[in-house]
Order: sequence, then structure tokens, then C-alpha cells
Amino acid sequence: MLSIGLVSAAYIAAAVLFILALGGLSNIEAAKRAVWYGIVGMAVAVFATVFGPGVGNLPIILLTVVIGGAIGAYVAARVQMTEMPQLVAALHSFVGLAAVFIGLNADLELSSVREMLAAGGAMETLSGFSERLAHKTPVEISIMKVEVFLGIFIGAVTFTGSVVAFGKLAGKIDGKPKKLPGGHFWNAGAALLCLVVGLLYFQGAGIWTMVVTAIVAGFIGWHLIMGIGGADMPVVVSMLNSYSGWAAAAVGFTLSNDLLIVTGALVGASGAILSYIMCRAMNRRFISVILGGFGGTGGPAAEIEGEMVSIDVDGVAAMLEDADSVIIVPGYGMAVAQAQNSVAELVRRLRAKGKNVRFAIHPVAGRLPGHMNVLLAEAKVPYDIVMEMDEINDDFPDTDVAIVIGANDIVNPAAQEDPNSPIAGMPVLEVWKAKNVIVLKRGQGTGYSGIENPLFYKENTRMFYGDAKHSIDEVLKRLD
Repeated sequence: MLSIGLVSAAYIAAAVLFILALGGLSNIEAAKRAVWYGIVGMAVAVFATVFGPGVGNLPIILLTVVIGGAIGAYVAARVQMTEMPQLVAALHSFVGLAAVFIGLNADLELSSVREMLAAGGAMETLSGFSERLAHKTPVEISIMKVEVFLGIFIGAVTFTGSVVAFGKLAGKIDGKPKKLPGGHFWNAGAALLCLVVGLLYFQGAGIWTMVVTAIVAGFIGWHLIMGIGGADMPVVVSMLNSYSGWAAAAVGFTLSNDLLIVTGALVGASGAILSYIMCRAMNRRFISVILGGFGGTGGPAAEIEGEMVSIDVDGVAAMLEDADSVIIVPGYGMAVAQAQNSVAELVRRLRAKGKNVRFAIHPVAGRLPGHMNVLLAEAKVPYDIVMEMDEINDDFPDTDVAIVIGANDIVNPAAQEDPNSPIAGMPVLEVWKAKNVIVLKRGQGTGYSGIENPLFYKENTRMFYGDAKHSIDEVLKRLD
């Protein structure tokens, strides 16, 4: 077993590695190294915890680590990039559920230690968490109960909210916002009930209060995320990431584990900051999104005039041959078709002809923050031609061809033109200002959020129907 000093040193090293990992993820070129920082930091943290002083049942712990690692490796090997958003949501739910179980176990352990000491048991026979509980003063016990309550409450909200987010992202639950009659009054009433039950728990009412808290908080998480529409799902994933961090931090206080406190705070704070940045990018109020207040319509949507005009592969090839400047806007449809490598080859061909080709990335493109950036990096697209929305939006009027690959909300002019649209006021990529727009789409249906897009009906837009990968491969055959 490691000494307390070695465990403390290992925890400090792991915390530094986690901070380096977060810092490195802000730079595309340093991201791979940053991921390794995180992997090494987590390995150090797990090793120091498992082999730290006072840890019992080592064979069982090692067996569960091996089983969990094997399941994780199996899932990681099978999950496609298109399924990454729902995988992240599922992992958040595990963190929340763990926080609930740890909180309940802490209360059960406290009761067990108290009964043993009341029966005249020797304190020297205790070890690990039980020993720390035995030495806590009444004030410290009261503080721990607050920590248990917060861990269970936040964990339950995170668990059920993440399950709903997983269902929406995986298409198993309708992406449209749904609330019970009464809307936020249900959430407010449930939160008030949790507070009342929590006060009873602080006064010694028993573990049943925390079971009730977990159930009611679980309802809050379910109702909150059900009330958020598909257009806001990227923000939801980031927000749930923040919740999972705060749940972990609360558990860290309960277990007196400094590393868990630091790690949870890092995850919670970074997730909250990212959620705020994304809300600004979508013209959403942060508090309103947290409370499940966005994603529905505010009135009847504006009628769309005109008709969709299709184009064939020869027409697309000819348009690209004549163009001097091209901007490509990737969306979730590119991920579904796994067309990133074909897109990268198209870019290489066009740049070889001396054409100015760049990518325009919206902050919430795809269903996960940074989704498109990861796909393009996987296809080895040069970093310097991948531009953020604010960097490139003013260039569309001077662009010959804008190619939209499976995107809907992030290029929807209704955000600027229709005040009743669910995405009204959301900053979007103004692709319709380009001389010509080519939209790669499987069919004429709406996108994930179910919002009609007037872009498809504009005079300078041509619809290139079919699977994005197959369509681009056919274009490549036509290019000299």
C-alpha cells in the first residue's frame, strides 16, 4: 500500500495533468498531446486511490476495474463518430448515478459506524472512510450531510437528464420539446419538495429522505431535458457535462478526496463556461436553457415561398470547375454519411487547381461541441483552412460557391428573417449570400430540430440529393 504522502503527491501530479489536458484542448494542434495528459493523469489517480491507505477488498476492486476497462474498450472500438454525442451523454449519466449511490452509501456507513460505537465497539477496528466518519465532530457530520444531499440531488438530475439527452440524440426520443401541463411549476415544486425533504434529513429523519430526493430530482432532470428542443442539444450535452462535474465535486467533499474535488470543479467550471459561450453563439439566455425554456416555437412560422430546385452531379462538377472561391459548411449529415474523407479529397483536388477553399464551422455544428472539427482533423484537413463562424461569415458575398453538407439550423435564414422561428436571433452562417449554394441532403425533410429552412427555396440554391459520401465521390469522378 502507498503511504499518505505518496498518495498526496500522486493526486497533485494528476491534478496538474488534468489542468494541462484542459489547456491543451484549446489548441487543435496540441489536442492529441492534451488527451494523453488526461489519460496518464487518470491512470495515476486510479492507481493512487486503489492502492492508497485504508482501502479494503482489493481483489474485488481490481476485478471491477478490469471488467469496467474491458467494457469501455469494447464500446470505444464499436462506437462510430456519429454516435459520439449520445455516448458522451451516456457517460454523464454514469457519473450522476455514481454520485447518487456514493451519497446513499455514505449515509448507510455513517449509521453503521454510529451503531457500532454505541454498542461499545473499538474505534481502532475501523479503517478508511469508516475511520474518518468515526472521528468527525457533530458539526462536520452536519456539513457532510449537506454534501450528501447536494451530491444525490445533482447526481440524480444529471442521471435522468443524460438518459433523456441520450434518447434524443440517438433518435429514440422525439427531439421536439415536451413539458407537462404547468411547465416550470412542476420543476419549481419538485425542487421545493427536495429542499423540504433535505431539511428533514439534516434533522435526522433517516435515509428515506435521500431516496425521495433522488427520485424527485430524477424527475426534475427528466422534465428539464424533455423541455429542451433538438436545436439546443449541443448546449444540453455541455450543460450535463458541467452537472456531472459538480456532482463529482460534491462526492469528493463527502469522501474527503481532494483530487475528486479538484477534478469535479475543473469539469463543472469548464462545462459551465462552454455552455455559456455556446448560448451566446446561439443567442440563448444561459439561465433559460438550464431551466429547459428553449426549443419551442413562439408563434406560427413564416410561410416559405418558392420551390426546391435540384442539380445533378455534372452540374455540381461544372459549377466547381468555374468557381474561384469555395466555402464548405459541414453539418451532422456529413458525420452520418461518414463523408469527411471524401470531402477532404475534394478539397485537395480543388486547391490543386488553385481555388481558394475553406471550411466554415458554426459553434454548434453537429450534436456535440467541436464535432465537425474532430471529423475534419480525422480526415487530415489542414487546420489553417478551418475557420470559425465569426472569422468567415463576412466572406460569403465574395464567394462563388457555398457547399452545405447535411446542415440545417446553422445555415437557416429564418433565424434572421422569422421572429417566430424557434431559432430566431441565433447567429447563423449566411451561406445564402454566396453567388451559388449547393446543399447536399438525403431528401426534402426538415433537419433534426424539425425546423423548415427557407435556404432550400432560394433562387441561388440547388439541392444535390443523395448520400453525401456517394454524391461527393461521384463529383470527384467528374473533376479533371
